Amino acid sequence: MSIHGEAAAVRPLTLAWVSRHLEVGERIVRTEALHGGITAEMQRLTIGTRDGETRDLVLRTFVNVEHAEDSLSRETGALTLLTGTGVPAPGLIAADLTAAHCEYPSLLMTHLTGRTVLDDEGLETRLPLLARQLVAIHALRPAERPRKYVTLTTADTVVTPKGTDGEGWAAAIDVIRKPAPPYEGRFLHRDFHPGNVLFDVPPPTRAGARITGVVDWASASWGPADLDVAHCSVNLALLHGPEWGLRFPEAYEEASGVLAATASERLYWLVRDGLAASEEVQLVSQPWREAGRTELTTRAVEERLDAYVIALMDTLS
Repeated sequence: MSIHGEAAAVRPLTLAWVSRHLEVGERIVRTEALHGGITAEMQRLTIGTRDGETRDLVLRTFVNVEHAEDSLSRETGALTLLTGTGVPAPGLIAADLTAAHCEYPSLLMTHLTGRTVLDDEGLETRLPLLARQLVAIHALRPAERPRKYVTLTTADTVVTPKGTDGEGWAAAIDVIRKPAPPYEGRFLHRDFHPGNVLFDVPPPTRAGARITGVVDWASASWGPADLDVAHCSVNLALLHGPEWGLRFPEAYEEASGVLAATASERLYWLVRDGLAASEEVQLVSQPWREAGRTELTTRAVEERLDAYVIALMDTLS
């Protein structure tokens, strides 16, 4: 077996495990590291078939990740649920939740065409596509619900960036000290944002962009649609500017999505996920810089987060 590319780094036990899940006569002919992930190593495996053609798979490996078994269990459950729903998610091939066969917990799945698009250019066109895709996810009614959503911050763990509007942040933190508003449960991706959505973006002379895939379902859960909208909104605000974060809830409603009835309820969810970003600005901005958005330094992203949180408070409180 000849393995080329960066993933000559596919570990021996994992390589043997993958090979056991290939068709008779197939072999791995090339591997490539996929960049942009935060919690796991991602590798594209090109498989040579018996008829001389190739197909691609994706190997997701959780290396030294706390609660890897839980995350993989959620993801495999979500991918199983999504089969046949029309939501463009990877197809599950195999999972080793406890590293019984691999060096680390691992997931093998089909490869989706397309790429992530993090540039400002064309965002006006992509925003409604993101909104419509999220509405479609929330429309799913699984026979077995995934577990309840997990909040990503508390009033006591918020990290207030330096030089921010201290009074405004204090008011925002007070918002999430209150009990969560009542909500109608929906199937949530829980990490829906441009970095987890694949696009086909053709040349200007052809038809417009389209979504070809939604990936990273490790946080799939059950909860308020507002929470998924809030998570995408803060990511849009940090990637493209606060005004885009504010526009996404409107785009979601224009796509026939239903959000909380009152401004105070909407504010709770938007602020909760906005403040959660304060704890991981450095973590989320690094993959963006590696993808070419070199201007998104930790400080620049902190400034956008500050502006976004204050804008939420000014607009909805």
